[in-house]
Amino acid sequence: MSSIIGAPLDRVIGPQKVSGTAKFAAEFRLPNLAYGVIVTSTVAAGRVLRIDTSQAELAQGVIAILKPGNAPEIDPKGSENALSLLQDDKVHYNNQPIAVVVAERLHQAQYAASLVRVEYQEQTPKLDFLAGFPDSHPGSHVGSPGDKSFGDFDAGMRQAEVKIDQVYTTPIQHHNPMEPHATMAEWQGDRLTLHDATQHISGVQETLAKVFGIPRENVRVISPYVGGGFGCKGTPWSHVVLAAMAAKQAQRPVKLVLERPQMFGPVGARPRTHQHITLGAARDGKLTAIRHETHAHTSTIEDYLEASVFPTRLMYDCPNISTISRIVPLNLGTPTYMRAPGVATGTYALEVAMDELAYELKMDPLELRMRNYAEIDPETKQPFSEKSLRQCYQRAAERFGWSKRKYEPRSMRDGHLLVGWGMATETYPGRHMPANALVRLLPNGRALVLCGSQEIGTGTYTIMTQVVADVLDMPPDKIDAQLGDTDFPEGPLSAGSMTVASISPVIQKAAEEVRSKLLQMAAADAQSPLDGAAPNDIGFKDGRLFLKSAPAKGENYSALLGRHGNQPLEATAGSGEVKNNPSINSFGAIFAEVSVDPDLCIVRARRIVAVYDVGRIMNRKLAHSQFIGGIVWGISLALFEDMAVDPRTGRVMNANLADYHVPVNADIPEIDVSAMDIPDPHLDSYGARGIGEIGITGTGAAIANAVFHATGRRVRDVPITPDKLL
Repeated sequence: MSSIIGAPLDRVIGPQKVSGTAKFAAEFRLPNLAYGVIVTSTVAAGRVLRIDTSQAELAQGVIAILKPGNAPEIDPKGSENALSLLQDDKVHYNNQPIAVVVAERLHQAQYAASLVRVEYQEQTPKLDFLAGFPDSHPGSHVGSPGDKSFGDFDAGMRQAEVKIDQVYTTPIQHHNPMEPHATMAEWQGDRLTLHDATQHISGVQETLAKVFGIPRENVRVISPYVGGGFGCKGTPWSHVVLAAMAAKQAQRPVKLVLERPQMFGPVGARPRTHQHITLGAARDGKLTAIRHETHAHTSTIEDYLEASVFPTRLMYDCPNISTISRIVPLNLGTPTYMRAPGVATGTYALEVAMDELAYELKMDPLELRMRNYAEIDPETKQPFSEKSLRQCYQRAAERFGWSKRKYEPRSMRDGHLLVGWGMATETYPGRHMPANALVRLLPNGRALVLCGSQEIGTGTYTIMTQVVADVLDMPPDKIDAQLGDTDFPEGPLSAGSMTVASISPVIQKAAEEVRSKLLQMAAADAQSPLDGAAPNDIGFKDGRLFLKSAPAKGENYSALLGRHGNQPLEATAGSGEVKNNPSINSFGAIFAEVSVDPDLCIVRARRIVAVYDVGRIMNRKLAHSQFIGGIVWGISLALFEDMAVDPRTGRVMNANLADYHVPVNADIPEIDVSAMDIPDPHLDSYGARGIGEIGITGTGAAIANAVFHATGRRVRDVPITPDKLL
């Protein structure tokens, strides 16, 4: 393959992003556009007795007000999620959509919405997480059961000479992308066009078609740019359907953008977890048993399982592993996938427990992990498709200087500050999904690649460009990548670190077919310098065909196509159904240094070193950015994020970016990341596994372990805030 694969090619959409010409969902202009504003509930459980809209209807510019009783009837069962679509008067959580005001201008809709008065018949909400444990029940995650065991846990614990038995907790955390959820809906007869901030245009298309009872091809979804999603834009939420309902009622296009406080509840979050971990080991550090039991909250209207126990099944060589998952229904909005769902919270708990075991054994935490290194998948007993975690440990430890670490807590200082070093293992599954793509070589010497995927900030446009440039040996600036439109060949969901592994092979296949057609055309063209040449004797370079034995003898792609009616050459390719192998996983090693002020108990991350084994690196610059982004999220999990819920009303008390704390530049230290760059041929033709999420996994534990090393205090409930160290 050419050097374009793996090269640090700049983002091809960089100029559009920095110049402001990249249009996001709320930035498209439509004639006669109206504006919608959602009214949300102020109670967590009960019924809406009456919605008084009399004053709102008199406000200037008001076009329509949708509420239960006058909203268009639709089929709410058309969605896989339980949505709030104004079809009944039930209230299941605080901040639930209960009405929509449509007006000529945004400020008019906002003012009119403030005039809506609601009477409720309140019920006592279920908001006590721990008290809900007796009513919890099992669940599954993407079809995989939350409960799974192998070996004999009890026998393994009887063999254990050293034991750890602790509970680790994580709070509710919110995605908070800079771009809020936004939808613009326009009807033309029974055809619906949506501009939507989504990670899955095809999923939105399918849901809206089912809800409104129209053919799928009658729904077009457009989303060329997404300003962050991290999972909360992976499935259609209530506001998407409500925007389309409002447009139908108003008989004109409607734009509906969620206000920041409305993004706490109606569009998902990472659920709260309570993780009970039991470890048993021999005196030499060899694990004899692991038990990981997780309780996580869900809503009262549907189940969502945070798969925190899943990584425990594969991370270490242990013959007896028991994993148990329970869901606790609460009157809160339905949780959803949040970057590295389950794995981020699960690795936090397991890796802190492993650190505790290392101290109980008086063993170096890295040595403990090396002694329990899994050469094969402990659950399936199959070899991993490719695993170089041992090399990750060694390289990261060397770059960090781990050998200089003093073992005892509170033994390292920098002047007045306590200094701590911690480490952890990182992992994330390698997966792919069905995908389709079209590649078209144009007579003007340019190439076009189309895929109905999404650009969520990970660099998909750039990877699409690199794959076509690789196969057709063309300069990247001669290739136009387009995505984010359901009129294009259907692409996969942009989630689960699956996009590159899903779309790259089909783009490669389509481009190879175009190349084959080009070769055949040249060899059969009496006017071509390559007439009669065997396909294997023809080479490609910089948009030119030439005879390998006589490189001067050749012609440009455009010259060849020009003699054939100036018609483009194109091909489509698809992967069909795919089967994901559970023994395909990425791994990493992360080392962290923190400082702690012993008087104020303020924790600062000072230095991070991480090395990853994620298959082939398709673009070094994009990969570097993704790794750092994930690590920032892991730091945030450990030190900052915590949603505060009023235990009486279910109202989120910090539903804004001022009070919901996330790290800023000043909170992020020097980050040294690298990758092994070893292709994994078992997942896709390029050997690339996804990298968007692995950086979060383990990072929270590495920070927490470093805090213990600095202070001697073990905080098992993140975020680690000063009050927990006092």
